[in-house]
Amino acid sequence: MHLRPAQSAFSLVELSIVLVILGLLTGGILAGQSLIRAAELRSVSVEYGRYTTAMQTFRDKYFALPGDMNNATAFWGTSANCPGNAAQGSTSATTCNGDGNGQITWWTSTSNESFRFWQHLANAGLIEGSYSGVTGNDAYGFSSSASNSPRSKLSPAIWQVTHANNSTGTFTGVIFNYDFGNTLFLGVPGSPSTWNYAPALKPEEAWNIDTKMDDGKPGAGKVTSYVSANCSTSSPTDYSADYALSVNSQQCILIFGYL
Repeated sequence: MHLRPAQSAFSLVELSIVLVILGLLTGGILAGQSLIRAAELRSVSVEYGRYTTAMQTFRDKYFALPGDMNNATAFWGTSANCPGNAAQGSTSATTCNGDGNGQITWWTSTSNESFRFWQHLANAGLIEGSYSGVTGNDAYGFSSSASNSPRSKLSPAIWQVTHANNSTGTFTGVIFNYDFGNTLFLGVPGSPSTWNYAPALKPEEAWNIDTKMDDGKPGAGKVTSYVSANCSTSSPTDYSADYALSVNSQQCILIFGYL
C-alpha cells in the first residue's frame, strides 16, 4: 500500500498573521509618504523666506535687485554672450547686466533678468548652487529647469521670479488681475503655454500654505494661485474665491507677490 505524502498548507492563523503584517506594512508606507509630503509643504515657507532675505541682503549690499542690476559685470565679469540663449549659459561667475529699472523682467531679446536673478544671488554667496543665467530651450523663452532655477524640496517643483503686472487683464486665464510687482512662482517645469509651469500642489495643499503665510484666499493677498477652475476659479477677477478643496489632484501653482 502506498501512502500519499503529507500536504502542507497555511493554516487560518498563519494566513491571518500574514494579512496583518501586510496591512501594517501598507499603513506604514502610506503614513511615511504623508509625513514626507507634510515636510515638503513646510519647506515652502522656509524657502520663500530664504530667497526673499537673500534678495533684500543683495539689495542692501549692491543697491540693486539681482538680475535687474545694471553694473553686475563690474563685479563678476562679462559673459561671452549677453543676454545669452539656451545654449549660451554662463559656466562661471561671468554674467550680464540688467536694465536697473527695479523690475525683474522675464526673458526678452535683450534680457534674461529672471534667470540672471539666481546667478547674481549665487555669485554674491547668498544662495547655494550654480545657475546658467539663461532661459531653457523652448519657443516662448520662459523655460525653467534646475540649471537656471533652484529646485524646491516640494518635489518636483522649482522656484522662478519675475515682475508680474496683470492689472489690465493681459494674461487672460493665467493670473488674477493685479500688479503683483516682483514675484516668486512655485510650479513644475514643463508647460510653456502657462509661463512654463505646470501645477505642483493639490488645492488643499495650496490652501494650507496660503493659510499659514497669508489669508487662505487664492485671489487675494500676497499669496495667490494661477487662475484655474480646478484650483479655485476660472475668473481672474473673482478675488473672493475659495480653493477647490474637494479636488484631489495637483491643480495649483502658487504666486508669492509684492516682494
